Amino acid sequence: MINKVKKTKADKALPFEIAGQVVAPGERLQFDVPTANLYTNSPLNMPVEVIHGRHPGPVLLICAAIHGDELNGVEIIRRMRSFRQLSRLQGTLVLVPVVNLFGFIHQSRYLPDRRDLNRCFPGSERGSIASRVAFKFFNEIVRRCTHIIDLHTAAVNRDNLPQVRAALDEPGVRKMAEGFSIPVIINSGLIESSLRCEAGKLGIPVITYEAGEALRLFESSIVTGVRGIVSVMRTLGMLPSIRITTVRAEPYIARSSSWFRAPVDGIFRPLSKLGTRVRKGDTLGVISEPFGSEESILVAEADGIIICVSNLPLVNEGEALFHIAKFERAGAVEEEIAAHVSNIKGDRLYEIETVPVTVNGATRGSNDDK
Repeated sequence: MINKVKKTKADKALPFEIAGQVVAPGERLQFDVPTANLYTNSPLNMPVEVIHGRHPGPVLLICAAIHGDELNGVEIIRRMRSFRQLSRLQGTLVLVPVVNLFGFIHQSRYLPDRRDLNRCFPGSERGSIASRVAFKFFNEIVRRCTHIIDLHTAAVNRDNLPQVRAALDEPGVRKMAEGFSIPVIINSGLIESSLRCEAGKLGIPVITYEAGEALRLFESSIVTGVRGIVSVMRTLGMLPSIRITTVRAEPYIARSSSWFRAPVDGIFRPLSKLGTRVRKGDTLGVISEPFGSEESILVAEADGIIICVSNLPLVNEGEALFHIAKFERAGAVEEEIAAHVSNIKGDRLYEIETVPVTVNGATRGSNDDK
């Protein structure tokens, strides 16, 4: 027999205050946070949405596009907004789809001052554009949250395997990282002035989800991100637990990782794919002379799993081509990654998007048979 816990008045959440706004329990609010002006003096505002549950719980911030050209996270947050079970939310969800609006507009990783926003926290009220944006975001938004999921992709011309990066020894971080339920976790140290580092100093656990390539949308990476966030919310008690009908991914923690760099200049052809296991001595790829017959065979220097690969064929000596993570059981990780990919493609909760169209007065999806 299950004893149902009756909610009392004491269980009801209080109004939530953030960035000068007040959100009542059970309500959601969209608003803009002024950040800075363009040089035309036009204001540039950071969009924020707060979904405040009727009952108290964690305050989870999901943010994306700290690097303005990293788009997967923007789409992940767009889909999270309409997740039906948010009506049963306990606690508060804070969504910031685009932190670096300057970079987003110009399809650039950086701000106009060429600074990396993720190296500018906690920022300064009187500093450069990057420092002022960091200060506004950190003080108006970050300080009001108890947990953070920061969404990223690889840089331009690189592709990241879906992975969680986290400082697992920090309080509360391991629970979130493992709760994301994807095969690969990179135990990554904290970089000074990054969001993970500076929020961590306040006692806020932060994990980073990395997947895909800048300036591109990758459906499997997006679906993985939505599922992972929902899984973390269930782990934190923000959403009801469900009876698992599919096998959840078993996370594996990388012992270390290293970059394989181009030994010569030329045209690069990768022969090993993202997410596959390589053994010491395996062929990773080839670099050829563009106007000659000389070729350099790229040979793996250690066992591991490829978690990032360069997509640009033209390389100079020293450029990073493969990021290889090392695990105790690399073979098991490879199998788990393959099973996870298959599971994502068969996910019944997130179907291929259809756009309603009107034909002879009737509305139907654009992918419907005609």
